[in-house]
Amino acid sequence: MSLTERLLSFTLLGAEWVLWLLVVLSVASVAVMVERALALAAKGPAFENLEAGFARQLAEGNVSAARAALGSAKAPEVRVALAGLESYERGRTAVAEAMASAKSRERLFLERNLGVLGTLGNNAPFIGLFGTVLGIIKAFADLAKNSAGGAEVVMAGISEALVATAVGLLVAIPAVVAFNVFQGKVRRRLAHIDAIAHMILAARGDEASAPASAPSPARAGA
Repeated sequence: MSLTERLLSFTLLGAEWVLWLLVVLSVASVAVMVERALALAAKGPAFENLEAGFARQLAEGNVSAARAALGSAKAPEVRVALAGLESYERGRTAVAEAMASAKSRERLFLERNLGVLGTLGNNAPFIGLFGTVLGIIKAFADLAKNSAGGAEVVMAGISEALVATAVGLLVAIPAVVAFNVFQGKVRRRLAHIDAIAHMILAARGDEASAPASAPSPARAGA
């Protein structure tokens, strides 16, 4: 059997297995949407409250009260701010490094699984189109076996094959919408993190310069 015949026998399987693949991908897409919606639902501290409490306590140098003003919210903004406050007494550089490290961890958490939605949104239509092509090939193969059926055989096969394209779009469109919505939420959360980080660094001020060493007294001449 030649390579062409082997490939033809594969394409004659039709589009049904592609449809099942799209159904599985659709379930995975919905699972990611639910997981990301729950993960991004945690609310950070309101900036009005930060200006009234957190920023004022920092300006007064009361780190303990500033930490209490953040509350017990398990939001990414709070975790980054607490990382900076834990290093507050070690200097501005230590505070900046601690918050940068915490922000990197939070970015990984916020963007987790978003690539799955982006990939599905970009490729599900092509998977559906692939199924449609397979269905059309099978329709013409069926016509070759039953030429008496005429155009009705081909049109019936093509109409079934086009279902794969429709399902591919049905999988892709919600994935793209969810991806864009979640990306917007992530950008806003990261902007809030940057705002709180700059607030803490501004309150921390510049590094205290080390005191200049006093000149050693000159030796008395002999």
